[in-house]
Amino acid sequence: MIELEGVPELVDPVMVAAFEGWNDAGDAASTAVAHLDREWKGEVFAALDAEDYYDFQVNRPTVWMDGGVRKITWPTTRLSVVRIGGEKPRDLVLVRGIEPSMRWRSFCNELLGFAHELGVELVVILGALLGDTPHTRPVPISGTTSDSDLARRMDLEETKYEGPTGIVGVLQEACTHAGVPAVSLWAAVPHYVSQPPNPKATLALLNRLEDLIDVRIPLGELPEDARAWQVGVDQLAAEDSEVAEYVQTLEEARDTAELPEASGEAIAREFERYLRRRDGGSGPAGSGGHATADGSDSSSYLRDAPGGRTKPPKPPKPGTDADDKAGTDDEDSSED
Repeated sequence: MIELEGVPELVDPVMVAAFEGWNDAGDAASTAVAHLDREWKGEVFAALDAEDYYDFQVNRPTVWMDGGVRKITWPTTRLSVVRIGGEKPRDLVLVRGIEPSMRWRSFCNELLGFAHELGVELVVILGALLGDTPHTRPVPISGTTSDSDLARRMDLEETKYEGPTGIVGVLQEACTHAGVPAVSLWAAVPHYVSQPPNPKATLALLNRLEDLIDVRIPLGELPEDARAWQVGVDQLAAEDSEVAEYVQTLEEARDTAELPEASGEAIAREFERYLRRRDGGSGPAGSGGHATADGSDSSSYLRDAPGGRTKPPKPPKPGTDADDKAGTDDEDSSED
């Protein structure tokens, strides 16, 4: 039985979750939840028992000094709550941690227990995957759900993905079977500049989340960080003609694919976001590889954005084994 002493009754609560690791290319998703926690001064009210879910040889604990006393921080998943004021107050339950090493079903059931006790009305899980998308274009964000009614109501894609999955996909399906509405938002991160951080992808996720749950999210310095990131990647790409040529190829493919969709829906969404920010809106101002995607869906638009701090690897030559592998990875696209 989960007891939540000291947690106030929540108003229209939404649970927003992200996990470091395979589901979190460029740390974009976990950084988005960390941003919400920091900007709204979230208060941690629960942490899952690390012994139950983590292999400490995979996710090592860390030792630190507190006033001359050595302490250990164990890898785990923590839950915090933030209250958004304004004309339409709403509470968020933030879940941030590391993809568990074991007992995924128990892990999801424990999170769903908290969701039930808190009266959570919607679960939004953030993820980021590697894709063939140019860093110079808006970050593609795909919103998926296993609920056909929810897909229609919230303008989402009903997931058809088959293949390997991470904790994001497992948690979404657990929510579906428990009767809890759940959505996954995925950002596509350029595979040739996958090193964290990626503030442009983080910003795109927050913009899409803002649209989805109808709140104004304070962005702080994130837009400026995103612009600086893109400038940095631009400079690094310009120093390597092979990379620059590859980026141009990705740009042409992206622009051709999106040409028929210079859509009124995307323009309307951006205009609504502009109005919400102008009027003040409803609120106050891992380890291993990553999931991959082809970046075919784009529903988030960012103007001038960012550049990275490490040199992108050269793209594989056509016809090489690496090129064949990249094609295989793309088939794992659009993770739940």
